[in-house]
Amino acid sequence: MKKLVAEFIGTLWLVLGGCGSAVLAAGFPELGIGFVGVSFAFGLTVLTMAYAIGHISGCHLNPAVTVGLWIGGRFDSKDVIGYIIAQVLGGLAGAAILYTIATGKAGVELGGFAANGYGEASPGGYNLASALITEVVMTFMFLTIILGSTYPKSPAGFAGIAIGLALVLIHLISIPVTNTSVNPARSTSQAIFAGGIYLQQLWLFWLAPIVGAVLAGIVYKYLAPNE
Repeated sequence: MKKLVAEFIGTLWLVLGGCGSAVLAAGFPELGIGFVGVSFAFGLTVLTMAYAIGHISGCHLNPAVTVGLWIGGRFDSKDVIGYIIAQVLGGLAGAAILYTIATGKAGVELGGFAANGYGEASPGGYNLASALITEVVMTFMFLTIILGSTYPKSPAGFAGIAIGLALVLIHLISIPVTNTSVNPARSTSQAIFAGGIYLQQLWLFWLAPIVGAVLAGIVYKYLAPNE
């Protein structure tokens, strides 16, 4: 139960910190943090939580990470569903807090509420194929970095830095395409509040990250079979 509570809190922080920076700070007149700021905000949420709860739950914060670690032989199958539920609920809690804050301003227009999408819902107008490839590849690389940096023979204490910076880079690449998911819990939390087309397209942001994570787990087991 402590692990599930840690995953709930960590995913709440990821959504509140990452999506919160996009909703509240990215478009602020003249002083907005833009794509670079949002990218670093997402990376910082993972970096800070890695050291806060990594020793408790492993700091997955993401159903795709949980699945990828399971496929890669790093996580017990009996805990997969519980982790995913805790992550989705944590994401929803973070989005609810963000929604409450954001709607406290008169005349506010939430727009897409930092939700993920393709086609007309893509920040740059990228189509389904571009979104699918982006999310599969970015999640594959994210899980490869996670699995590699947490390898028992890797330098101790630096995994959180590598993983956090990896998420920054992933956002720098893919925000224009899908608004960057690589995390079904993060996508679900925002789509629930944004509604409409974002809910209709949510399937992609479960399918693609899970596929990318499974592929990474398989490749990792091939590269490091004697871990």
